[in-house]
Amino acid sequence: MMQSSRDPYPFSKFQNDDNFQGRREPEGICYPVPTHLAQRQEPWQRLSSQHTLSSARHEVYHHDPAAPVDDLDFVLKSQYNQHNELLKNKNEVVYQPETMTDSHGRVLKNRVKPEPAIKLPLNHPLVITSQTKKEDLNSVKTAIESHHTETTNKGFSRKPDGGFFCS
Repeated sequence: MMQSSRDPYPFSKFQNDDNFQGRREPEGICYPVPTHLAQRQEPWQRLSSQHTLSSARHEVYHHDPAAPVDDLDFVLKSQYNQHNELLKNKNEVVYQPETMTDSHGRVLKNRVKPEPAIKLPLNHPLVITSQTKKEDLNSVKTAIESHHTETTNKGFSRKPDGGFFCS
């Protein structure tokens, strides 16, 4: 009796990158420095050494004394005043100062708040202005308006009889 040449295990064989297409050589080293050494160079060193607000709050040693400890503290810190705001909804009862006002004293986002412009009192003698585009000083259009301004050829035009134009 002759044995069959059929494979009794027809399922696919486990293969990896090396024995499926043969051993491949790297086409070019994309990363010349190992990862543990590259993380000590700029800009990765600067990025990994400075925490974001979220990552700093996830640290083991982070303690925020203003954060509520339990549900009672959370309700006590709310903005709700039952004498002025009777029969509010459940979600409006627990609004926190951080949600409603900017004067809570906590840093919530890693952004610089723009400083509001200082308004001068009324009838102040000095006015501070800024000019976005530099105008030509010799232009007639930037001159103080008067009935004597010459608007043709910078003021050097003459009539055919030799006289001056006047406006």
